[in-house]
Amino acid sequence: MTIQWHLTTRPTVDVLQISGYLGDDAVTRFNGAVGWALARGEQTLLLDCTHLKGWSTAGQHAVATAAHHLTQRQRRLELVCPPDRIDGILAHSSLAAALDHHQTTVDEQSTDAWHTSRWDTDSAT
Repeated sequence: MTIQWHLTTRPTVDVLQISGYLGDDAVTRFNGAVGWALARGEQTLLLDCTHLKGWSTAGQHAVATAAHHLTQRQRRLELVCPPDRIDGILAHSSLAAALDHHQTTVDEQSTDAWHTSRWDTDSAT
C-alpha cells in the first residue's frame, strides 16, 4: 500500500494531508509530495496525518528528513495527529488546533490545491 496526498497552500500556512500507510514503498511518493510542497509553498508546512494508518521506521525517517529540508529553507514542518512523536517536531492534536496555533481557520480560503489522482476530495480541507 502506498500513500495518497493533498496539498493546500494558504496565506499563513500550508497543509499536506496524507492517507494510507507511510511504509518503505511509499517513501518515494512522500518525498515527491514534500518536494511539491517546497516548490509551491512559503510558510510552515502542516503534515496532517489524520488519515494515515501508520508509518514504518523508514517512513518516520522520511518525515524527519523532510523537517530538516524545510528547516534549511527557513520553513518548519509540524505534525497533525502523528502515529508517533518525532523528537524536535511540534505535534498538534488536530488540524483545527494546528490552524488555530497559526491564527487561521479551516474555513480560510486556500490559494491553491494539488493532490494525487486517488485523493478523496470530500476529506480535503
